[in-house]
Amino acid sequence: MSTEILVYVLTPLAAVVVVLTRLRLARGDATAGHSQISSRLLLLHTVAGSAALVLWVVFLAFPEDSFLGGSVIGIVALGFFWVTAIAGLLILMRWLPTRGKHAGDKATDSWSKGPGLSVLAHVGMLVGVVVFTFAYLTSAV
Repeated sequence: MSTEILVYVLTPLAAVVVVLTRLRLARGDATAGHSQISSRLLLLHTVAGSAALVLWVVFLAFPEDSFLGGSVIGIVALGFFWVTAIAGLLILMRWLPTRGKHAGDKATDSWSKGPGLSVLAHVGMLVGVVVFTFAYLTSAV
């Protein structure tokens, strides 16, 4: 499969990860995992992910000789994608085991049993960002 096609397939999947993370963790009382996450971290993930997706789609849609399809937009979009991936991995850390006298029981997860969906989404986002960066650096997109 060519790198360009892979980028076009992974772009909407990145949107799914950002939207589902927001929907899944928006309510503080229904948080999956061992502990609640910071609302600021969730906001950072959502804002950076949204900005990354908008800029990335603009970068892909416009010709490379225009400003909107130029290298500056691509680099800024990749920067936002890296922020999103790092924030997503920090969100994923809530599944780390907790020990101690005051550690609570693991919360139940209504979307899946355990952290599988979150691991798939956020590790997948990291792989996607690596692919996007590789495609940009090799001028595949």
